[in-house]
Amino acid sequence: MSIQDIPLTTLAGEPSTLGALGDKALLVVNVASRCGLTPQYEGLERLQKRYADQGFSVVGFPCNQFGGQEPGTSEQIQEFCSTTYGVSFPMFEKLDVNGDDRHPLYAELTQATDADGNAGDVQWNFEKFLVSRDGSVIARFRPRTEPEAAEVTAAIEAAL
Repeated sequence: MSIQDIPLTTLAGEPSTLGALGDKALLVVNVASRCGLTPQYEGLERLQKRYADQGFSVVGFPCNQFGGQEPGTSEQIQEFCSTTYGVSFPMFEKLDVNGDDRHPLYAELTQATDADGNAGDVQWNFEKFLVSRDGSVIARFRPRTEPEAAEVTAAIEAAL
């Protein structure tokens, strides 16, 4: 099964897949509302606006595995993201990115290596995976890498 075909559920409770987003390069990010890195939503939204017309989308996956920093319901998460950061990119339901209940999407994503050649568990909220139009994971950026860092924008532009 391709990464694009793995069953997902939107934040609104609708069944979906990454493939349903169309022929796009995607920046898949595990997000949280009560994290020191939460202001990265601003940079993620700027990336969405800058590259959306070129076939790109940020995709958010709330996760409560790191310090309980995403405790809200889907409705609360949606409200927070839209009112606080004006998030316009697709958001999916809360899921586990590590451990025994790791979602199948993240079972695939975490096989990708970062710039230092390290694969494995997601380190914290706001880890970023760049997925090509054909569903291949082509880059991995650790949580403290800002969304608009030169290495992220260069990788996005190369994928477009």
